[in-house]
Amino acid sequence: MLFVILGIAGFNRVDGDGECGKSTTPDREAFKLAPCASAAQDENAAVSSQCCAQVKKIGQNPACLCAVMLSNTAKSSGVKPEIAVTIPKRCNIADRPVGYKCGAYTLP
Repeated sequence: MLFVILGIAGFNRVDGDGECGKSTTPDREAFKLAPCASAAQDENAAVSSQCCAQVKKIGQNPACLCAVMLSNTAKSSGVKPEIAVTIPKRCNIADRPVGYKCGAYTLP
């Protein structure tokens, strides 16, 4: 009986990578974007070099960056997704995923 329960529990587990890989989650990655807090709430706020460095790093995986911007951690921190998606452009990241669909938002 124990093996059946363990087997069923194993099937409920997600195998493979999530949006941000096997070793982390979008909510954990969101903490790395703390330097972006004001820039993600106000489109006129300056974007710090620390913020841009983290966005460039996480943005190497557009699905992860999107998941981070839409994460519960980001939402509870007051991030406005419609403004957050503008950060890669505001950082002048040349290889940003222009036109990438992030939920209801498109990266400019």
